[in-house]
Amino acid sequence: MKESVEQRLLVVSPVRNEAAHLERVVAAMAAQRRPPDEWVVVDDHSDDGTGELLSALASEVPFMRVVSPEPGPQATGVDRLALAAAPRAFNVGLAHGRDDFTHVAKLDGDVELPPDYYEALLSRFAGDRQLGIACGDLIEPLGGEWVRLAIPPHHVHGALKLYSRECLEAIGGVQERLGWDTIDETYARMRSFRTRSYPDLVARHHRPVATASGALRGRARHGRCAWIAHFGLGWVGLRALKVGLRMHPRGISGLAFLYGYIEAAVRRVPRVEDREFRRFVRAELRGRMRAALAGGR
Repeated sequence: MKESVEQRLLVVSPVRNEAAHLERVVAAMAAQRRPPDEWVVVDDHSDDGTGELLSALASEVPFMRVVSPEPGPQATGVDRLALAAAPRAFNVGLAHGRDDFTHVAKLDGDVELPPDYYEALLSRFAGDRQLGIACGDLIEPLGGEWVRLAIPPHHVHGALKLYSRECLEAIGGVQERLGWDTIDETYARMRSFRTRSYPDLVARHHRPVATASGALRGRARHGRCAWIAHFGLGWVGLRALKVGLRMHPRGISGLAFLYGYIEAAVRRVPRVEDREFRRFVRAELRGRMRAALAGGR
């Protein structure tokens, strides 16, 4: 198929202290039936041997390249993700990668892909010109079992996003701020692109979402993201209840989410300064709440 032949895939992986997972992640990437044309791994000042391991592994994978960002302010003893370390490192990798890509992916250093992952996703982009950002599902270890992380079909996991170049340019790239992975997909839908997660493509997330700096800190961070993205208090209350019922530690996770939202509101954390964005978000949330009340998904 001509469109598939012309697709050029750049993958960027921001990593920090992922030595425990990297060998599995690299092996899965090397086994892709449709490997990336280039894979830029950004080692964000790791101190657990990640850099040395990456150097050894890169010598075995011809399309893999390791870079490091310039020294800058480092978060110590606090939530690095709250300081937008991941999107900053992603943009560093994007600047170092090939500039003729048609699609660019973000892949975290603890996500192990199935061998058909990029082949299948790129095929779906080729068949749908309005598809802007997409991903598969994630399963995570919990109590000795692998459990699927439930998300709505319009949401795309920050850990393994794939963008079309047209979409990435239309949304102005990835913002280096907390909540970037909600902001980008909202702008994509505002610009008439579709955002989609595909449950038939399942990757293993070896470290549960939002737990890199502690589970409760991660839930609170997600609450702050909801404030930044202009989510209303009614939706946040329902979301906190859902988080409390479904995520571990149960109950208190929902309170942490709600605390993060209220704490950000009290501190007047800067929100997305775009009235069109705010109107779009609130209209989407009203539509989803109406659908939920009517028995829709």
